[in-house]
Amino acid sequence: MSSTAPARPVVERDRTFTQPANWITITVFIALHVGAVAAFFYFSWSALAVAVALWFIAGSLGIGMGYHRLLTHRGYKTPIWMEYFLTLCGTLALEGGPIAWVATHRIHHQSTDKPGDPHSPIDGGFWAHMGWIITGNSVHSMTTELLPYVPDLRKHRFHHWMTKGHWVPAVFVGIGLYYWGGLPFLLWGIFLRTVVGHHATWLVNSATHMWGTQRFITGDLSRNSMWVALLTFGEGWHNNHHAAPQAARHGLTWWEVDINWYGICVLRALGLAKDIKLNKLVPANEQERMAA
Repeated sequence: MSSTAPARPVVERDRTFTQPANWITITVFIALHVGAVAAFFYFSWSALAVAVALWFIAGSLGIGMGYHRLLTHRGYKTPIWMEYFLTLCGTLALEGGPIAWVATHRIHHQSTDKPGDPHSPIDGGFWAHMGWIITGNSVHSMTTELLPYVPDLRKHRFHHWMTKGHWVPAVFVGIGLYYWGGLPFLLWGIFLRTVVGHHATWLVNSATHMWGTQRFITGDLSRNSMWVALLTFGEGWHNNHHAAPQAARHGLTWWEVDINWYGICVLRALGLAKDIKLNKLVPANEQERMAA
């Protein structure tokens, strides 16, 4: 687990479907999926282009580079305005605010595939994929039990605001898309794009703990999966990640496509990323050779 999140008592959760269904979350998910299906009846190339652009902004800049590798694991450092910008991009994925997302993921690393892990396929593939989200307390909320895991984020009012109103930026983007390109832009840019992004992220929780290969012995079920990596801009190299959680680079070879890492390299070239952490299990010169 990241050094910014010291070991704390495991948050015990009822990891079955005996908790009450969270009907607010379920209703939102149903609405998003209905809108995603409707998008195919309003196809246009421009709407597709908008969806792909927002998929990259939310999924790569926001979730991969922002929520995950920067906020959760502090795999690199950026100016505070860049951290806030990447966080804002992350809210567009509609996966919750930064404090809730980061805390949940740090808990996952603390207890991977053991009691206390919020989403392990040991409790079933569907549970790991989305069952844990649609039952019990909303994972998008800033609950008291999550706050001890994010002492770094709690220092910033911006992260508190973004957690409480994580859905607001997406609403404004949706309104803008509707006025710009009508219903096709709204359905493709918000509904279909969000659903694809959700399931891609959830596959990291489920598929990469069920199928794939293991380069490192990590004591958990984490696997490397190329097809999940392609859907998540590099997050599918999950066994590599669990072997060195703070490492900003997940794809260690030239063929392990890691778009999020390439993005961090762009920030570094622009002077916007520093103190970049790499996988210490693989010497730097060996990583360079592997990627050549």
